[in-house]
Amino acid sequence: MKLDNAAKVFPGQNSKTWSNSFRVCYELNERIDPDILQRALIDIMPRFSCYDVRIRHGFFWYYLELNDNSPVVLPDIKNPCHRIKFNENGKFLFKVYYHGNRIAVDVYHVLTDGHGGAVFLSTLVAQYLRLKGKEIPEGGFVLPVCGNNTPGELEDSFVKNATSKVKYKNSDRPAYHAKGTKMPRHTVNVTSGIIPFDDLHRLSKEKDVTVTEFLAAVMLDVLCKKQLRERKKQKDVSIQIPIDLRRTYDSETLRNFTICLRVKVDPNKGIYTFDELLEQVKYQLRLAKNEKDLNTMITSNMGLERNPFIRVMPLIVKNLAIGISFAITAEACTSSLITNLGAVNIPPEMSMYVNKFIFMPAPGKVNASRCGVATVNNNLVITFANIYEESDIEREFFTSFVKMGLHVKIESNRE
Repeated sequence: MKLDNAAKVFPGQNSKTWSNSFRVCYELNERIDPDILQRALIDIMPRFSCYDVRIRHGFFWYYLELNDNSPVVLPDIKNPCHRIKFNENGKFLFKVYYHGNRIAVDVYHVLTDGHGGAVFLSTLVAQYLRLKGKEIPEGGFVLPVCGNNTPGELEDSFVKNATSKVKYKNSDRPAYHAKGTKMPRHTVNVTSGIIPFDDLHRLSKEKDVTVTEFLAAVMLDVLCKKQLRERKKQKDVSIQIPIDLRRTYDSETLRNFTICLRVKVDPNKGIYTFDELLEQVKYQLRLAKNEKDLNTMITSNMGLERNPFIRVMPLIVKNLAIGISFAITAEACTSSLITNLGAVNIPPEMSMYVNKFIFMPAPGKVNASRCGVATVNNNLVITFANIYEESDIEREFFTSFVKMGLHVKIESNRE
């Protein structure tokens, strides 16, 4: 199976210190039995043939082929989203972990995006609960265990929908990056804030914005103030926001189908109030989030793959070019990232055994804090992955919500 369009650049970005991956995690209300979890994992793998693979390479491109090994569950580690090595872990591109009452999956982005990872994990947890004697139906993110992937689940939706005659032109300038004391290699500071979704949703509605727009405005506010305190030359503050394209294009793919938008402000124009930042985020996102403009971005991303010169370029040269480009431009135009998975849709019969769902991107190369957001059972969890020892960004971010009257519960792996 060919890599989808989004996945083609990720192997070339892989390094000794970083892989483009993410973590999805369920916290249940009972301790995990690893033996039963192992049985559940084996049970669901035939249903997810697009993940039951290993990565191989030819002369021109990487590709995926069926993995003859069986995946195993592992005790959790202290450094989530650790770099992916293609020849370890039975050559699978995901790892299933357990710890206490948590089940987590670290996923290499070559396989899928956050939506696909959440579907895989939800189906795994549902099967685990069934083996524990619970009556859990299919529905929402829980797929039936029997049967095979449908053609729609396996399709590369980028190829199908790249039909624009106009290509997107990116003219972003280098953005502000918060600095700090770097953590040792292969370690990450993780901080989660749990907020009642209803309360945050009500606050967002009062401001006539979505929850994602509200969170992006808070992050812009925190970073603008931090840069101002540093009394240096002011650069654009830019937030990268991945957008799930499945609803826009009526896709059911379990592979990657996400595109990244940016919202930004120029502090040199003056100090922005929070309400002004809300307006900036609202209009910038909504202006870009229409089918025609998104199509230009998809078509532009397909341009390199369709370029005859690049198609015949040997893979070793492609990887070298991608690696150099990524080393120079990685996150250059973004100050942070917020990726909101939204509501994790699971059957009510399963919800009663679930406390929360955690979604965390890999820590950035230069971005101080990147965060993932997900909601289940009215618990909205915002999880930061930080490459620095300092926690001022997370502290100010969550303090902003407390000042607005919201209750925030903090969990962290910081000592």
